[in-house]
Amino acid sequence: MKRTVLMFAIAALPAFVWAQPGEESQDTSWKKVFRESYTRINDLVHTKLEVTFDYSKSYLNGKEWVTLKPHFYPTDSVLLDAKGMEIKQVSILKGTAKTGLKYTYDNMQLNVKLDKTYTRNDNYTLYIEYVSKPNELKTQGSVAITDAKGLYFVNPLGEEKDKPTQIWTQGETEASSVWFVTIDKPNQKTTQEISMTVPAKYVTLSNGLLKSQKKNTDGTRTDYWKMDQPHAPYLFFMGVGDYAIIKDAPYKGKEVSYYVEKEYAPYAKGIFGNTPEMIKFFSEKLGVDYPWDKYSQIVGRDYVSGAMENTTATLHQESAYQNNRQLADGNAWEETIAHELFHQWFGDLVTAESWSNLTVNESFANYSEYLWDEYKYGKDYADAHHFEDMQGYIMSGSENKNLVRYHYSNKEDMFDAVSYNKGGRILHMLRNYIGDDAFYKSLNLYLTQNKFKTGEAAQLRLAVEEVTGKDMNWFWNQWYYGNGHPKLKISYNYDIPGIPNTAEVIVEQTQKTGKVFMLPIAIDVYTNGKAERYAVWLKNTKDTFYFKTSTKPELINVDADKILLAEKTDNKSEENAIAQFKYAKNYLDRREALDFFARKTMPEVAKGLNDKFAGLRQYTLQKIATTPYKTDAVVLETIQNIAKTDKDKKTRAAAITYLAKNADAKYLPIYQSAVNDSSYSVAAAGLKGLVALDAANAYSLAKKYSSDAKGALGA
Repeated sequence: MKRTVLMFAIAALPAFVWAQPGEESQDTSWKKVFRESYTRINDLVHTKLEVTFDYSKSYLNGKEWVTLKPHFYPTDSVLLDAKGMEIKQVSILKGTAKTGLKYTYDNMQLNVKLDKTYTRNDNYTLYIEYVSKPNELKTQGSVAITDAKGLYFVNPLGEEKDKPTQIWTQGETEASSVWFVTIDKPNQKTTQEISMTVPAKYVTLSNGLLKSQKKNTDGTRTDYWKMDQPHAPYLFFMGVGDYAIIKDAPYKGKEVSYYVEKEYAPYAKGIFGNTPEMIKFFSEKLGVDYPWDKYSQIVGRDYVSGAMENTTATLHQESAYQNNRQLADGNAWEETIAHELFHQWFGDLVTAESWSNLTVNESFANYSEYLWDEYKYGKDYADAHHFEDMQGYIMSGSENKNLVRYHYSNKEDMFDAVSYNKGGRILHMLRNYIGDDAFYKSLNLYLTQNKFKTGEAAQLRLAVEEVTGKDMNWFWNQWYYGNGHPKLKISYNYDIPGIPNTAEVIVEQTQKTGKVFMLPIAIDVYTNGKAERYAVWLKNTKDTFYFKTSTKPELINVDADKILLAEKTDNKSEENAIAQFKYAKNYLDRREALDFFARKTMPEVAKGLNDKFAGLRQYTLQKIATTPYKTDAVVLETIQNIAKTDKDKKTRAAAITYLAKNADAKYLPIYQSAVNDSSYSVAAAGLKGLVALDAANAYSLAKKYSSDAKGALGA
């Protein structure tokens, strides 16, 4: 699940809408309630559905054959989830014969009295006829998923001219039981068959493979989808609509396809086209080949969240749609595509045992964005995205929440900055601590030991311990079962009385919780432009380190790999900051130096204009534009050259936007060229420049150049 996007005050785009501190209910009684895993009295085995749709009422008419078995103890009853349905019949099958059963139904759960007591060696199959009425069910959504109807009819009567008629489902967390009867818990798994009868003009998508299609005499068609591998009920999916199906290069013979509205068919591979490469990359990194029979992605109108990892059939919100001019600025949806794909392993193949352990789904999916960015676009790009995610967590006010939470008010509360952003950063620290080889071997072991089953954070720890031989309880207790993060104050002393040629580094943990974090970090000491690395541990409220040097260091770089989940106050000098930008190579090293230069109004801030990474060139332009720093002729010329020739579209746009503030007619040719650029962001910046020079004609200029307005140009 990928959350809806919210712009933060920083130049970041975290993937979620966070609740603000103090927004939770004043009722704290939930803190006394332990959220245990669902007790498995009966287990799902197989689910077979035959469904038709009543578009006039937004109803689903269903016939269901659900096979179950007692988990361990004998039982003569079964409790099933069935939200807001009309139950017409409940029978047990004996061969082809159906025998009616007694049941009670409270509009949420169906309690069925079986015909006898069954043991764990017995399977039994119930036959149920029902009507699903999602629009008549009173549900409460959440910040993560704004509605919980399970089944959605979009423009079912075709009354909205510019909106297609579609049907799609959203099961997470426990809304699949709105449209079929099941045990709607994450620790249940079942194979499935679904037959959907729909108007013949529409296509369908579901989990698994399309096995057959049958044309009916009434203008409908019945599509039969089958999935032989078990997965959780919340991952069941149906999609119906007037879609183009774009097939990409298969992965080892498995279909890779994209279901898009026909208007977007020419752009489908531009949006989703890295998917085959992603599947190959993740399969090789994990040492676990893509486990399912196909991988399809579909875009749904009016979707109630960001995206959802339904097994073999991911659903995206319509923000995924982009045309070529939007894609020229970079695929804004690519990290979401990676996120949902990684769920096919972490969440679908191995599913969180309970919502308390959501981290084993969502933290991994969050971190997959880093892994893909690092592989495809380089470490700077990945580090920039990861830093924005970390800032999203820090700004969310979630310091009092554990990553694994057995106490919460509502299971939907688990879908937050802790489960996603913080959890992803924790995995980054784990990878750094144990090393890449051990990290991926640990993930492989966790997946292979628990495939088609469920997992918890503790099982991940055991996998890491088995691979590395290290006791990892300290790490799990601190990061998975604890809360908060360190706040570090770093000070330096290069002139210690009586101790020549020695540098002192003092690191204080200033968080007010009283908790002290254990942090393995690297410290690089630079002399004559070369670094000597020291591996140290922070273990106390105040740690002091001494380093022997032949001459005064130009820079001491604490947390040299820039992997800590922490807030840092680093008391460097101007000389240190200059050396850091010059010698230290990580994205955050250079960004921190630029922040220092901007705070001090130092001309060195302009050095960022020539950075190898486009994101830092953009960041430098923002800093120059928003600080008292006075731009000289040489810097203006550099910005002008960026505006004309930078290969990165967003960087060009940032430079043009900066020039537009000067309202200088000499930049007119740049603006005139920009407004016709293939990139919306460049065109929008060019339009700002033209308007700055001719404000009286702003409306006519906007009308002339923004008839095709989307993305930045439509803002």
